[in-house]
Amino acid sequence: MAVVLSVSGSPSATSRTTRLLRHVDARLADRGHHVVPFEARSLPAHALLSGDFDHPEIVAVTELFARADGVVIGTPVYKAAYSGLLKALLDVLPQYALTGKAVLPLATGGSPAHVLAVDYALRPVLSSMGAGHITQGWFVLDRHVTAREDGTTLLERETETLLAPVVDGFATALERLSPPVLTTC
Repeated sequence: MAVVLSVSGSPSATSRTTRLLRHVDARLADRGHHVVPFEARSLPAHALLSGDFDHPEIVAVTELFARADGVVIGTPVYKAAYSGLLKALLDVLPQYALTGKAVLPLATGGSPAHVLAVDYALRPVLSSMGAGHITQGWFVLDRHVTAREDGTTLLERETETLLAPVVDGFATALERLSPPVLTTC
């Protein structure tokens, strides 16, 4: 079982990005992985924007990244790139915070015109941080992520069908990168 840090880079409390991530988290948990959800918006803005590496909450999130075997990074797309909040978070992490980790980049946005943001904006920064394996990323249109009245998330059927193998590919990469836990009799 791998430890997966699931990071939402959305500044919104009612984020479709976060809803999408929690949906992915459930799928990963069903495969036996331990998922730790994290919302970058929970960090103090002054610590992020001033690059206060010694702030207790920045130290804590750095430790979360260090303990994770894999990381799911989700962001809304603004002006053809990932969110400024996610950028601020990535800036306070150590340069090689993703070394040896499987990483799944996900993005949401209002227009299919932003579909390349995953590969041309997000993937390069994740690679520069030493990611061991960046799996196929995925872009989801906002309108394909719906909140049900009971608080659960519903993905449009085609989105669910197309996203499933992406998440499964990430889970497989995790299993390859994470050595099995051996028990003795």
